[in-house]
Amino acid sequence: MLPPGPPPACAVDVRNLTKVYGGGGRPAVTALDAVSLTIPKGSIFGLLGPNGAGKSTLINILAGLVNRTAGTIRIWGFDPDRQMRAARLAIGIVPQELNLDPFFSPREILELQAGFYGVVKAERRTDAILAAVGLSEQANAYARRLSGGMRRRLLVAKALVHSPPVLVLDEPTAGVDIELRRHLWAHVRQLNRQGTTILLTTHYLEEAQDLCDTIAIIDHGRLIACEPTADLLRRLDAKELAVTLREPVAEVPAVLARYQPALLPPRTLIFRYPPSRVDGGEILAAVAAAGLHVADVTTQETELEDIFLSLTSGQNLASPPLADAVGVPLVDSVAAADP
Repeated sequence: MLPPGPPPACAVDVRNLTKVYGGGGRPAVTALDAVSLTIPKGSIFGLLGPNGAGKSTLINILAGLVNRTAGTIRIWGFDPDRQMRAARLAIGIVPQELNLDPFFSPREILELQAGFYGVVKAERRTDAILAAVGLSEQANAYARRLSGGMRRRLLVAKALVHSPPVLVLDEPTAGVDIELRRHLWAHVRQLNRQGTTILLTTHYLEEAQDLCDTIAIIDHGRLIACEPTADLLRRLDAKELAVTLREPVAEVPAVLARYQPALLPPRTLIFRYPPSRVDGGEILAAVAAAGLHVADVTTQETELEDIFLSLTSGQNLASPPLADAVGVPLVDSVAAADP
């Protein structure tokens, strides 16, 4: 059990965290370079980055498996240097690797794990946790007989035996099927609704976009973004509007040239524009003013994948400023296009 005390200001607080590998004649490699971030209580916080960016190093430092070179960390308000036991009790780690004893059953594994954390038998929730992760029927089977997805669920169960307020999921759905992924995320959302703070790393960007309140992106050991998900998605001021016409067109009408649409023969016009300065309705009005009849309209918003690539690869994925054929600024062009 965690020691009594007032609730912390945040779930995890990392300040100027630095980790340098090497020394002793070997070249130094900086895995983390003065990373600072705050994980709010009760949030689902995404930690993203390319392979080798430093995500696992950060998680291993939080777990107490790697010593930091510099900086400070607080887990649920506890300093691991001065309050190591409390800090360990405050966090549960679900690793990427399937580190299970193949000759123990899920029930035995959870009981053993609870013993490691000093959870007395009267307070253990082994059967409830197994039911929550869908392993009640396999409670007494050998772990080696479980499918890969079941083993992944068992790792989550192991991390929950001491009821930690902070749960770290390190790529928990890597290589698992869609059904398991949905089941796992439903359980994660339930845990979060009950007050557990979730720190998630994943390479499935649609998962992070759908689940996370806040997302941090690390690249080459540096924190390059840390914002609420909605704010991060607004970074790229780009939107795509596909207009399917009732009749085929051989070329873009001159009145629409100022919007620089792409023509997909025989009947589709693709408009790419910055939504902060242009309303899609104005473009549709311009299409109607050109004497064209709209059969269907689809839009595509900026996705987290676009932001991720833009920040980690240096690509500029935002749409270029739109202008008409004689260089009239876009805002004026759109206004002029109104019927």
